[in-house]
Amino acid sequence: MSKYVPEDVEKKWQAIWEEGGHFKVEADPSRPKYYVLEMFPYPSGRIHMGHVRNYCIGDVVARFKRMEGNNVLHPMGWDAFGMPAENAAIKHKLHPAAWTLSNIESMRTQIKRLGYSYDWRRELATCHPDYYVHEQGFFLKLLEKGLVYRKYSPQNWCETCGTVLANEQVIDGCCWRCDQPVVQKDLEQWFLRITAYAEELLDDLDKLVGGWPERVLTMQRNWIGKSVGAELTFKLAEPVDGADSVTVFTTRPDTLFGATFMSLAAEHPLVPKLIAGKPQETAVNAFVESVRNMDRIVRGADDLEKEGVFTGASCINPATGKPIPIYVANFVLMGYGTGAVMAVPAHDQRDFEFARKYDLPLKVVIAPEGETLDPATMEAAYSDPGNLVDSGEFTGLPNEEAKGKIIDWLAETGRGTKSVNYRLRDWNISRQRYWGAPIPVIYCDKCGVVPVPEKDLPVELPRDLSLLSDGRSPLPVSKSFTNVACPICGGPARRETDTLDTFFESSWYFIRYASAREKDRPFDPEATKYWLPVDQYIGGIEHAILHLLYSRFFVKALRDLGYLSFDEPFAHLLTQGMVIKDGSKMSKSKGNVVDPDDMIAKYGADTVRVFILFAAPPEKDLDWSDTGIEGASRFLSRLWRLVTEELAAVLSPVAACAPAGELGQGGLPELFAELRRREHATAAKAGADIRERFQFNTAIAAAMELVNFLYANVEALRAEPRGAKAVSSAVATLLAILSPIAPHICEELWQRIGHGTLLIDQPWPTHDPAALVTDEVEVVVQVNGKLRGKVCVARDASKADLEKAALADANVAKHLEGKTVRKVIVVPGKLVNVVVG
Repeated sequence: MSKYVPEDVEKKWQAIWEEGGHFKVEADPSRPKYYVLEMFPYPSGRIHMGHVRNYCIGDVVARFKRMEGNNVLHPMGWDAFGMPAENAAIKHKLHPAAWTLSNIESMRTQIKRLGYSYDWRRELATCHPDYYVHEQGFFLKLLEKGLVYRKYSPQNWCETCGTVLANEQVIDGCCWRCDQPVVQKDLEQWFLRITAYAEELLDDLDKLVGGWPERVLTMQRNWIGKSVGAELTFKLAEPVDGADSVTVFTTRPDTLFGATFMSLAAEHPLVPKLIAGKPQETAVNAFVESVRNMDRIVRGADDLEKEGVFTGASCINPATGKPIPIYVANFVLMGYGTGAVMAVPAHDQRDFEFARKYDLPLKVVIAPEGETLDPATMEAAYSDPGNLVDSGEFTGLPNEEAKGKIIDWLAETGRGTKSVNYRLRDWNISRQRYWGAPIPVIYCDKCGVVPVPEKDLPVELPRDLSLLSDGRSPLPVSKSFTNVACPICGGPARRETDTLDTFFESSWYFIRYASAREKDRPFDPEATKYWLPVDQYIGGIEHAILHLLYSRFFVKALRDLGYLSFDEPFAHLLTQGMVIKDGSKMSKSKGNVVDPDDMIAKYGADTVRVFILFAAPPEKDLDWSDTGIEGASRFLSRLWRLVTEELAAVLSPVAACAPAGELGQGGLPELFAELRRREHATAAKAGADIRERFQFNTAIAAAMELVNFLYANVEALRAEPRGAKAVSSAVATLLAILSPIAPHICEELWQRIGHGTLLIDQPWPTHDPAALVTDEVEVVVQVNGKLRGKVCVARDASKADLEKAALADANVAKHLEGKTVRKVIVVPGKLVNVVVG
């Protein structure tokens, strides 16, 4: 016997797998493919337990699918651009590139220590020109097709630092660097017209039902936010500067007769025209400025205190013909609908609160059947179904029926039309940052906006520049980067100095893995056709909306550009829970971080893997437990002793779940039949748990039960030489089942038994249904309908034998003491119910 030293075992097998290229794969149309992918990490410097959990889940799936005969693609790469690198560069006085590439080296080393089955030849980093050259090409194609455009958009702006700030850099309304107030500044930005695909993005969610968590599908549906309603025209009481009306979108045309005022977003372009020269101009401008600088999430919150200001202007309700005042309100967002809301305070709670605050009138136009609502005494808006009241010719109609009739009525006179609106907004892809992929556009005073010719790609991010002392991008002040000749006229021109949003990189990286070494084109069409879409994608719920939505859009847009032939990027999605400790998410500030390297050094990679996979189902949060990882370590040590000591003398290289005819079990004690039944039952259960449910914890539990059975009967199993093959088969099955979970120790024990082939090349054990059949059944025993015991009897036991066995059970007998048995009900093979009085 030799001692189990995890570090020695793990280094040995990692070297063998790497040197033998055992996880390298190529497209092979003769074999079924399986593409499993975990969301690639940002190279922050160290992996954490959240990473470990994500990658362990993916690795079990990859290894299991390989054992099932699939050609498995399992790659890894780095989401390497982004703001954290800039922040770290400022803090550590390093170049973002040096910091990022150093972190990639460190994290790759950490990840390799866990023995994941990655094809490292396909590794990519999005900060390399050979990656972003292709997305610059996509940008040009999308621009040509009209899916990329420029418009002004408000951004967080620090006047002191002279730079745009990300939302997370704004703390309590102030700049994170200088602590000065942040304002909203309109800047011309590049956008992707994702809204052009809104309907398809929504409809195709139906294709993902059953493959994606319903929670994620719901989140995406809500984010796209399709609303069917009407666009209505409210004429201005007094036209201003070429404008004579306000257009609103509403899903409640049935309440139009109850609109008593109009609310505009602070950013609405009509606001400055409405207030020009009016007494309200100063007050409105001050209010608009304060609202524009509010956090956008806060503005959309239900609990926001409703505030507004009167513009001094009015518009005409198209249904009643009466003038209603126009306000600017803090809860109206320019990003939804038209940025104008017809306010119906009697039937919308936000409008109700606003009207009560500013003493604006309420008009009831929908009432419950047989009831009357009094605006003066209403304590909240009435938003339930009812019949229309005080609504002209539509009075008395059910409100749902009235919606369509009112739209038709307005359409006849050009006052409204049916409309569909989406909450989804176009994607702002401009970032005023250095560490990102340059946007391939040139500005010429003579020729205007000029795309960089494809032959001149990539537009490389210059690595010889450093961030300015205040954190601003050096690109705008770098003459060597910005000054360039116009590709059309040859005259002096300047490059775009914004860089692409990092979501741009992460929206197509999974396609690049299929042919990661292609130089002159983004994808090899044959490889892409074979490997894509991803069969199983794994990542955190925090990416349920933006990353997944942008990836879905990218696939559809690239399909329409002729690059791809499929509609959805990820056939199946698993969103794993967080790793928490002491009741909260691990973080340095809370002092509850567990370093994976420390755990690997102390217990070994296989122990970390077993604990991570055993402690909780993958979709649930995992609560770190020191006693739990120690238990995983003890289990692997027991497995090692079982194979290398307790059963070593009887083990030989027999296949997992070996056929009964090869085991020579005739005349053996019943114990060996029970061993074979448990072996095959374990293979069946573990296979189903991993294949159908990703319930790795119950698969491990099944293996633990088999280990316990072997230990409990080790002397009897050793004492019968004729049963050696049966024992060897059971141990081979045990190692095969555990190999996707704890691959190093299983591979080592497999070899020590004498197998001449690698365990990673073995198929998943195929259980024999006949082996699961037992001659005994467990029968429930009840006394007056309450469970009092269980007895094992022969499958064909008679009713008399069942009754006899039930009454003889010690616990049942205890509940019969001093009572008279009135009746015994026997259901063969299932239960015995003793009725006593």
